[in-house]
Amino acid sequence: MLVLGIESSCDETGVALYDSDQGLLGHALHSQIAMHAEYGGVVPELASRDHLRRILPLTRRVLEAAQLQLADVDAIAYTEGPGLAGALLVGTGIAHALGVALSIPVLGVHHLEGHLLSPLLSSDPPDFPFVALLVSGGHTQLMEVQTVGRYRTLGDTLDDAAGEAFDKTAQLLGLAYPGGAALSRLAESGDPLRFRLPRPMLHSGDLNFSFSGLKTAVLNLAQKYPEISDRADIAAAFQLAMTDVLSAKSVAALKIADCKRLVVAGGVGANRQLRSALALSVQTMDAQVYFPELAFCTDNGAMIAYAGAMRLRYGGHEAGPFTVRPRWDLETMASPDCADQQTESADLRASKSSNA
Repeated sequence: MLVLGIESSCDETGVALYDSDQGLLGHALHSQIAMHAEYGGVVPELASRDHLRRILPLTRRVLEAAQLQLADVDAIAYTEGPGLAGALLVGTGIAHALGVALSIPVLGVHHLEGHLLSPLLSSDPPDFPFVALLVSGGHTQLMEVQTVGRYRTLGDTLDDAAGEAFDKTAQLLGLAYPGGAALSRLAESGDPLRFRLPRPMLHSGDLNFSFSGLKTAVLNLAQKYPEISDRADIAAAFQLAMTDVLSAKSVAALKIADCKRLVVAGGVGANRQLRSALALSVQTMDAQVYFPELAFCTDNGAMIAYAGAMRLRYGGHEAGPFTVRPRWDLETMASPDCADQQTESADLRASKSSNA
């Protein structure tokens, strides 16, 4: 089955083609960062309009690169939520219009499910079950993933998400929006031990997160040490504190779930220090950590196409007309009814081996 995936939940427009037999055939992504940087944050109306301009040209580009036509597509998957309502409506409207024109199924996909399953697109995908650390601009969660459609929240953020904390801290240090990546680069030249920042909820006894206090501590530190020469050390101290909390909670989640596989997804998953810290932490308990390809850490159409293909393969249902869910709890999703989903990652490895 050939699935066209469309992602338009926030400020990145993604389109991809996923074939259930051959794997990912191609993907294209347009980021709106440059446009929103002028305003210091995402402007929803501008985001929606830009998605409208980009989706069809990106679709044509992906089809041409794969030497396919729209008529070859068997189904369309789009991001139904969560996200910005206007941005979601653009992707939904285009997906359903194409579905009607081509007389093919159209399926709404949960944005976070796409992120959770994105490591399965890598050359070495994890087997089910696994614990997933989802760290992005809008979400920081620990999830127990039994199989496609069977998720249990182990921990959640009580305030800012990790990516949001990175961006806000970068702003406090005078870095341009979105800032998270710039802060990480700045931290590489700093001394992480010069300043001691709090590790919020590190010993809370649960798997929840809170980063607002860490952000406030950075604000106080930046006011006390306003020199530009101090910024790298503050950035390094912040990144170390964030990494310590995320690593400790992830290891605790593996123990609670009695699992040996940790999957990291979301934009913050591209952070090199976090990757190194997690890889080192799980070694102490003879576990493995899996990361998506860097291209699939941020929002993208490939993860939506893949999640849609899995949903359709294992009994997912078509969405209603123009359905969007700006707020959508992942645990409320109905599980596809199929007992052999656990073999999916093994099937994927076999497929990739035969096509190598």
